[in-house]
Amino acid sequence: MYFEDFPKFLYDFDIKGERRAFVITDITRNIRFRRDVLANITLYDEYDVVDGETPEIVAEKIYGNAEYHWVVMLVNERFDYRADWVMDYPRLSVYIQDKYGVNADSPHHYVDDKGNIVHSSAPGAVSISNRQYEEDLNEKKRRIKLISPELLNRILTDFDELL
Repeated sequence: MYFEDFPKFLYDFDIKGERRAFVITDITRNIRFRRDVLANITLYDEYDVVDGETPEIVAEKIYGNAEYHWVVMLVNERFDYRADWVMDYPRLSVYIQDKYGVNADSPHHYVDDKGNIVHSSAPGAVSISNRQYEEDLNEKKRRIKLISPELLNRILTDFDELL
């Protein structure tokens, strides 16, 4: 649905010496929410993504239509479905294992009692493992902003006008 109304154009391809034209969607358009809209806290609600929920599930639950998943992603300035969205625990575990291997529980960094990153020799320094670091990063992605359903039609209209 996100690219559905984007302009289209003909593009010539050379396929094994034969020139063929295809209709291509202009994905170079960069449509995003205005920062002043996102900064106005009265325009959105906060939502905690439940383990296993995808942007499609959230959109269906909040807006009644899974095709509005792109609204969920754009309002949160998340553009990469795989890297920017919260992972469920099994996927996170695989990710950590693939990234760190046997070093998953090795120190990533150290923090003081206020949560500031410090040198390992600092007084009161506490080790944060690679696993804990990745789990904390993932948890920060859990809280998202949602445009209220009452404003969705305005957002969709504005989106169409920008195209």
